[in-house]
Amino acid sequence: MPPISGVVVLTDRRVARGGLRRVVAAAVAGGVRWVVLREKDLPRVERLALAAELRSILDEAGGTLIVAGPDPLLDADPGGADRPPVALHLPAAGPYPPPAAALVGRSCHDAAELGRLTTEDYVTLSPVFPTRTKPGYGPPLLPGGLAELIAQSPVPALALGGIETPDQVRACVQAGAAGVAVLGTIMRAEDPHQTATTLTAAFYTTAGGPPHHAPLTSPPDTSGRHPTRTWLCPTPQPQPAART
Repeated sequence: MPPISGVVVLTDRRVARGGLRRVVAAAVAGGVRWVVLREKDLPRVERLALAAELRSILDEAGGTLIVAGPDPLLDADPGGADRPPVALHLPAAGPYPPPAAALVGRSCHDAAELGRLTTEDYVTLSPVFPTRTKPGYGPPLLPGGLAELIAQSPVPALALGGIETPDQVRACVQAGAAGVAVLGTIMRAEDPHQTATTLTAAFYTTAGGPPHHAPLTSPPDTSGRHPTRTWLCPTPQPQPAART
């Protein structure tokens, strides 16, 4: 499994305009290749079925579903060689060390939490900007604080929190982020396909070049079809001095 990069979408069915499956399919059609399934309030059997549906959408595009929490939600999937790789995202609180998986991410917010990492493959750093999803959550790191934490991280970092515009995506990449994780800006979008296309383009042009796939010009009915995702490692850029 390649390192995580680009635009990563976190799910929230409660705010997904037109339904979560439609929004995810449109985002994938717009270039997204990584989706984190949250929805931890659902009964396991419902979350299991939802995971299978979202994996099907992502599989069409060579993408990956990451499950929030230690349960990979694979009971309904085939075993053996056809079993999809386990990809998990865990909270800062634990467990430590994380369970074995092909990809493990961890939510972090400060240097102390980065210091607790063991075998994780990536982290999210948040909140970078004020966020509508969690009003009052913070204080926000802003690009300067993000760059400071990225410099201390032993693994690639995704910027998370309040990222809604191409300029914000570019600022995170210039701070050294390997990708940006977004929730509300995709889930609440009138046109999640166009929003995903715009943010993905902002990421890859700033990170050094376009992805090896091109977003579709219009979203499919249920899923996107794209070549395999790519990995581009952005080069940290110097940050302008903060205004006083």
